[in-house]
Amino acid sequence: MSNSAAANSPKTVIEREPLGVSGYSRVLATFLRNSLVREMTFRANFVIQVITRAFWFFAQITLFDIIYRNVDAINDWSREEYFAFMATGMLINAIVETLFMPNCANFSELIRTGNLDFALLKPIDTQFLISFEKVNLAMLNQILMSLGLLAYALTAIGVSVTLAQVGIYVAYILVAVAFFYSLMITLASTSVWFGRNQGLYDFWFYITIFARYPRSIYGGTKPNVVEGADVLQFAFTYVAPILLVVTVPARALVKTVERPEFFLVAALAAVAGLFLSRLAFKLALRSYRSASS
Repeated sequence: MSNSAAANSPKTVIEREPLGVSGYSRVLATFLRNSLVREMTFRANFVIQVITRAFWFFAQITLFDIIYRNVDAINDWSREEYFAFMATGMLINAIVETLFMPNCANFSELIRTGNLDFALLKPIDTQFLISFEKVNLAMLNQILMSLGLLAYALTAIGVSVTLAQVGIYVAYILVAVAFFYSLMITLASTSVWFGRNQGLYDFWFYITIFARYPRSIYGGTKPNVVEGADVLQFAFTYVAPILLVVTVPARALVKTVERPEFFLVAALAAVAGLFLSRLAFKLALRSYRSASS
């Protein structure tokens, strides 16, 4: 073929059809099935994880049960109300660790080994693949135990939970999961620049430890005096609303719905977090140098 004919001949372009909702649903089902096969391959490890999580769960309940034998309330939280708060925090943490923690923690390994190249070549959104490829099924045990503790607390309190309260609670849980996911994927993205991000688990623990206690306890006791607790309460309420995403849904069930601006702050933080984490992830991929380069 002459050069002129070759120049005029149509070029072959390979186009990939974008996956729709059904396509991503099938991919998620495949990820779940692969995770189940992986866990059943190493059954002893799976059983140990379940037992370890159950021990930690009941140790936390026992600790605060002992505390409440000596006090009637912690701040304005009774024993059963605090158990509802604890169940909410454990539920949020369990969902995040089930879906996202193993994947975000493994992101640095993908970079180190060069396996991120294969993820970039697949016809699927890279962030979706990185976020959901592995499911920690052992954490499902904590989700069930958290729901059981929540049911016990609500029954002991004797509150009549309405459908509207359940809807608000679920919305708050989704906001909390979105907020913590955005934080986690942003931390994982830094592995592109730092090489290995082994401190992800540690930093995650340091951040979430503040959310283990109700927002109301982070307040100064001296009037007209700004204390360290006031600074923490303000910072983790309006700057990084870690205290809101756990305290607010618990109060929505066992007490009164928090001020509307609290939900607005938490929702805006979750949306902004998802947007900024998406930008951070894309920026990290642009800075990534493949193993073959």
